[in-house]
Amino acid sequence: MTGPNGGKRKLVAERRYPNGAKAAKKPKRKAKSPLTRKKAAPRKAKRASTRKRSSNPIVRLVSGVFRWIGRLIWLTFSRGALAFAVVLGIAVFYIYSTLPPYSELLDGRARGSVTLLDRNSSVFAWRGEQFGGQITADTVSPHLKNAIVATEDKRFYRHFGVSPRGVASAVRINLSEGRGPLSGHGGSTLTQQTAKLLCLGVPYDPAKWKSQTEYEADCREGSIARKAKEAIYAMAMEARYSKDEILSIYMNRAYLGSGANGFEAAAQRYFGKSAAEVTIAESAMLAGLLTAPTRYAPTNNLQRSQERAGIVLLLMNQQGYITDEERAYAKSHPAELSETAEKRAGGYFADWVMGAGPDFLTRDTTEDVVIETTFDQRIQSAAEEALTWIFENKVREGSEAQAAIVVMSADGAVRAMVGGRKLKVSGAFNRATQAKRQPGSSFKPFVYATALDMGWSYDDPIMDEPITLNIPGSGPWSPQNYDRKFHGLVTVTDALKHSYNIPAVELAMDAGLENVRTVASMFGIESDLAQGPALALGVSETTLLEMTGAYAGILNGGSSVTPYGLRSLRLKGDNTPLMGQEGGLGERVITPDSAQQLIYMMYNAVQGGTGGRAQIPGVEVAGKTGTTQAARDAWFMGFTADYVAGVWMGYDDNSPLSGVTGGGLPAEIWQRTMAQVQEGIEPKPLPMIRPSSPPTVQRVQPSGNGQRGNDKADNVLLDLLGAIFGNGN
Repeated sequence: MTGPNGGKRKLVAERRYPNGAKAAKKPKRKAKSPLTRKKAAPRKAKRASTRKRSSNPIVRLVSGVFRWIGRLIWLTFSRGALAFAVVLGIAVFYIYSTLPPYSELLDGRARGSVTLLDRNSSVFAWRGEQFGGQITADTVSPHLKNAIVATEDKRFYRHFGVSPRGVASAVRINLSEGRGPLSGHGGSTLTQQTAKLLCLGVPYDPAKWKSQTEYEADCREGSIARKAKEAIYAMAMEARYSKDEILSIYMNRAYLGSGANGFEAAAQRYFGKSAAEVTIAESAMLAGLLTAPTRYAPTNNLQRSQERAGIVLLLMNQQGYITDEERAYAKSHPAELSETAEKRAGGYFADWVMGAGPDFLTRDTTEDVVIETTFDQRIQSAAEEALTWIFENKVREGSEAQAAIVVMSADGAVRAMVGGRKLKVSGAFNRATQAKRQPGSSFKPFVYATALDMGWSYDDPIMDEPITLNIPGSGPWSPQNYDRKFHGLVTVTDALKHSYNIPAVELAMDAGLENVRTVASMFGIESDLAQGPALALGVSETTLLEMTGAYAGILNGGSSVTPYGLRSLRLKGDNTPLMGQEGGLGERVITPDSAQQLIYMMYNAVQGGTGGRAQIPGVEVAGKTGTTQAARDAWFMGFTADYVAGVWMGYDDNSPLSGVTGGGLPAEIWQRTMAQVQEGIEPKPLPMIRPSSPPTVQRVQPSGNGQRGNDKADNVLLDLLGAIFGNGN
C-alpha cells in the first residue's frame, strides 16, 4: 500500500488491534505441504507413544521383559532348528551314502524255498520262504500297484518319506481308541514300511540275535527312538531311490502269508498266476493281506480275505483308481483260490518228503530247491474224500477218533498220504509215519509168508483147537480166537480168511519165530518185533507206512520195497538233479510161488472172510483186517493189481474204539478210497494162483488135551488118521 505522498504506508499492529488486544497471540505458521505433514505424523505418533510408555514404569518394565523373552525364544528356536536341520542332513547323507543299489534289496529272505511237484510236474505244495522272482512297479499289474498305494499310503507320490499329516492322523486315532499316541496306528508311509522291511540296513548277525525270529522282532520294535531312525532312513531312501524303486523293493519283500515273500510268490501261491496278470479283485485281495498276512490269508479263511478285499476296493474307488462299475463287478466276482491252493493237498506227504533229502537242501536250505515227487493229486483227493465222508456219516459227532491212509504203487512209490482228520495242514503230527501202533491180525500175512516159503501150502490143513504155551518169564499162555470158538481142522487159506489166531500161532511156532521176524523185517517192518509167540498176533508196534510198504512187497511177487516219495531234487533254474530215485524195489524175501499163494489167500479173505466190506465190484482185491486187544487199533491193509493201500483208525491216547474192527470202518474207508482210485483204470487181475476149486479139508474135532505137535508131517498124519476114523464133524 502507498501513502498520500506516494510512499509506502507502514502497518502498525497497534492500530489494527486497539487497546493492545491479542498482542500476545502467536503469528500463524506457514501451511505445510501434504508431504511434510505425512512425514511429521510418525514422529508425532512416536512422541505420543514414548510419552505413553514412559508415563508408567511398571508397564514399561513388564513389556520390556516380554520383548526380551520373545527375542530369546526366537533366537533359541531358530538356531536350534538350524542345528537340527544340519544334524538331520548329516544323518540322512550318511545313510544315503551307505545304501546299496536297489536291485540288491529285492530278495530279503534269510532262507531259500522248496517247491514240490507231483508225478505230473504240477506244483502241489511249497515249504520254506517262497520267493516268486523279482518284480518291479513297471512289470506288475497296474491294478496291483494302485491297490497297494491306495491301501497303505495314498500320499506316497507326494511326500518326502515321512508324512506329518499321516502321523498326526494316526496319533488322533490312537488316542480316540483309548491307546497311547504311538500304540496301534503308526502313520508310517510306504517308504517307512520299506525301511522297516530292510531292518534299517542292519543285517542278521547270529552272534547278536539268538534266532531269526528274535531279529525280526527287533526290526518291528516301535519305540520313539526306533521311529526316529526309521524316519531318517526313509528320507535317505527317498534321496537315493525313485518312488517306483522304493515300491518295487516293498513289493518284493512284503510277507503275504503261507510262506509267500513278495507279491509274485503270493500271486502264484494263491491264484496260480504271475503278479503281472492279477485282476482288480485279485489285486485287492493281495493288498488286503498287508494288514495281517496270516489272519487274512485266503488259504486260512477265504471269506474273511474276500471281505477285506472289499474294503480295499472301496479305497481304490474313493481315490479314483477304479470306477464305480469296476468296483461293483470286482465285489460281485471276488477273487477265488486256484485249484491247487484251494485243495492244499498233500501237506502230510510234503512234510514227509522234506525229510527224504539232506537238511541243507530241504528244511535248512538257503537255495531255491525244486523236488519232483511221486505224489498223485487225484489219488490224494480220493483218500481225503473217503476219510471225510466216513467220519461225517458213520462216526458219532464229537468223536476224537483219528485215521490215516497211505496209498502206493507196488514198487514203493507213495501216491497219497493222509496223516489225520485235519487235512489242510503243514507241520502237523503225521499218524501215517510217526504213530507206532500194534497192527493186530494185519501182521499175520508175514507169518503165512514165512510158512509158505518153508514148505506149507495154501490148501494144507491145520488144526484150530485150544493150545497152551509156556512162555519163559510169563508162564502159561493160551491164545483165543476173536469169536472165542475153536473150529477144528481148517485149511491154511481158511485160517487166514477168517483170521483165526490159534493157527497163526501154530504156523509161527512151526516156521520159527526168528524166521518170522526176519521175513517181516526184510519186507520193511523196521520196528522192534516181539520175541515170543504173540508176535504172530501183531503185538509189535509199527507204522502205517511200514505196513503198507511191506504189503507192496507181497504184491510185487515177494521182493522188498522201500517207500519213497522223492524222485529228484534240483536247484531252481537248473535241470541237473542233485539227487534222485527211480524206484524202491529191494532184494527178494520170499519166492514168487509163495507170494502168489499168499495173494490168493488174502483175496479169499476179502471175497468171503473178514475183509468183505473192502470189495470193489469188477476189481480183484486182496487184503487183511487187523484189530488189536480192546480194539485200540483197527486196520485194513490191501491191494488191487495197481495200488496198495493201508488204513489205520484209533485214538491218539490209545483209548478203545467203540464198535469198530478192522473189517468195519477201516475197510469201508479203504473201499471208498480205492473205488475212486480205480475209476477210469482198466481192471487187472491179481498176480495169484487160480485153483480149479477152493481148498477144503475133512474137519476133525479138537483133541482132548488141546495139544498139538510142532512137526508139520506129524500134524498132517494126525489129521488124516482122524478123517479115516470118522472124527470129523
